[in-house]
Amino acid sequence: MILVMKIDMSQSLRREDEKMLQPGLFDMEDRLRQLNQGGDPLPRLNAMIDWELFRGDLEAIRDRERKSNAGRPPFDVVLMFKILVLQSLYNLSDDATEYQIRDRLSFMRFLGLPLGDRVPDAKTIWLFREQLTDAGLIEPLFVRFDQYLHANGFAARKGQIIDASIVSAPRQRNTREENATIKQGRTPEAWKENPHKQRQKDSHARWAKKNGVTYYGYKNHVCVDAKHKLIRRWVVTDAAVHDSQVFEPLLDDDNTCADVWADSAYRSPQNMETLARGGFRERLQRKGARGRPLSEAERRGNRTRSKVRSRIEHVFGVQTMRAGGLLLRSIGILRARCKIGLRNLAYNMDRFGQLAETKG
Repeated sequence: MILVMKIDMSQSLRREDEKMLQPGLFDMEDRLRQLNQGGDPLPRLNAMIDWELFRGDLEAIRDRERKSNAGRPPFDVVLMFKILVLQSLYNLSDDATEYQIRDRLSFMRFLGLPLGDRVPDAKTIWLFREQLTDAGLIEPLFVRFDQYLHANGFAARKGQIIDASIVSAPRQRNTREENATIKQGRTPEAWKENPHKQRQKDSHARWAKKNGVTYYGYKNHVCVDAKHKLIRRWVVTDAAVHDSQVFEPLLDDDNTCADVWADSAYRSPQNMETLARGGFRERLQRKGARGRPLSEAERRGNRTRSKVRSRIEHVFGVQTMRAGGLLLRSIGILRARCKIGLRNLAYNMDRFGQLAETKG
């Protein structure tokens, strides 16, 4: 009797689901129109960005000859790249990305996937990102889009601002001896004997303390142009690297203005010499020293410079508000560079959509 009741209930629920999911003639159009009215930013990206400009670089992943023509053909490389952009914009894991593509009409529309089409699973998404990492394509893709920005009237203007942000990674539970060995650039002997354990250990991330808070992970060093607040150059290091040590690689020679803004951490004799040699005008914050506090004129100068320098905080703030704090779910600096680079690229795409829409 109980079994019959369960069967009847299951059939009733199935009929209710089928009835609920039967679309009307204009239901899909109405729902998508409601998404547009609600401020869905993804149609703007599709309208503003020519995604085909990335195909040439992405096809390098597929240059390797297939061992067999059996099985399903691989997913389109531009489709997979757009999935990684989605993942970066919304800070999703691979499993969550697969689920959200199946569940959200806005994602399916952005990707051009009808309801009946196949959706790449989490393993496929992971594998494609691994292929991007192995091929070293993140930097070329970033440069490709920066060229697109220039071609569309968004060249770097009014000087550049440099700063860094810490990106957390899963904390390692190592012994002091293991940490000491890692800092020397060597692999602990116990890890060599256990390859499975070694694959779960990140020997590139480092500890750092900022404003009294301890972090473990990497740093995203960026250069932003002062006019558009677009990221023009970026470098990824472990979190222990001091900001001032990553300065010259971030300087953008293409900016139409020679001014360079940064906080006092970047003020060092070596960096000042680098700026002078490159023909840049320094707008770095000044810092006092023991027995030599800042004068009133220097404090006023710092307040003036901070009005421009603080614009870079908007970039990090938007990345956090848009997608939440990035927590790396990968091992090693190569994968970290891929994930962080994708996040910087996705930010530029989102920012470009806003700028182009305002300009239009």
